[in-house]
Amino acid sequence: MSGDLLSKNLSISAWETNIIWLNESYYNDTSVCAIKIQAMILLCLIISLVGMVLNAIVLWFLGFQMHKNAFSVYILNLAVADFLFLCSQFVICLHIGIYFFYSIDIEIPLFFYIVSSSAYLSGLSILSTISIERCLSVIWPIWYRCKRPRHTSAITCFVLWAISLVLGLLEGNACGLLFNSFDFYWCDTFYVITAVWSIVLFVVLCGSSLILLVRIFCGSQRIPVTRLYVTIALTVLVFLIFGLPFGMYWLIYKWVISIHYADICSFYHETLFLSCVNSCVNPIIYFLVGSIRHRRFRRKTLKLLLQRATQDTTEEEESENKSSSDHPEELETVQSSS
Repeated sequence: MSGDLLSKNLSISAWETNIIWLNESYYNDTSVCAIKIQAMILLCLIISLVGMVLNAIVLWFLGFQMHKNAFSVYILNLAVADFLFLCSQFVICLHIGIYFFYSIDIEIPLFFYIVSSSAYLSGLSILSTISIERCLSVIWPIWYRCKRPRHTSAITCFVLWAISLVLGLLEGNACGLLFNSFDFYWCDTFYVITAVWSIVLFVVLCGSSLILLVRIFCGSQRIPVTRLYVTIALTVLVFLIFGLPFGMYWLIYKWVISIHYADICSFYHETLFLSCVNSCVNPIIYFLVGSIRHRRFRRKTLKLLLQRATQDTTEEEESENKSSSDHPEELETVQSSS
């Protein structure tokens, strides 16, 4: 009986285990670990609030105020994933903070941990798909412009969301997060499937990004760098720096905890903080890239900045289009004379 209980404890996911840690005595002392956790939780709460506001602005403009193109659909779904992830992390951090500061143990639905894992997987999936599609548009530009199905972006995002939600729900159900029915075999099985899916997405993301960079800077034909390239490159770079540690901790935690159970000075809260930074920085990247014009920052409306960040045009093309729209009479005279 005790062996089954130990196996169950070792198989519970990282998020539920951290809830169990709240009942440990180290949350009440003044050690370095407790101070570190306190600082990380406060930072996570602040960054989550800021990130939710920024992603809500992106959702409003992309969802209701702008005409959608192939990549703006991906950016819209990525903003949804970031928003849901920050919402779930805010609730989780608020729960930890209340227990830490006031010793009040308020039960929160463990469903928030399912939302957190599903949103993280969706964000990684969508980011990998953006990188793949941008790579295909560079390798086979004629096929991409002429033969690509019209609703590919929407269908792809729907499939990726469905896979992420199914994986999160099945693993959460088997591991006792949603209901009390714990199944050791299926919990391990779904964990392995989720781990393999995450590793595949990461390999695809890195591989397609590397191919894209090689074609841009080392290809025989020079490919002009557009705002969309810069947006994708910065988003991928930020994820590798801030978002990837959370996924790596989540993947290896189960095997590490089997060797050394419940290390109170683990890096969970640091990776949680970095993941919140990742989801918060993405909207800032869109607005910064949209504000750059001829290597200078220009103040424009947020809608225009977001629209520029998702456009696949160079600064020279934008200048020509703007000058043509500003002087339609001169353009008409030139066309008639030719």
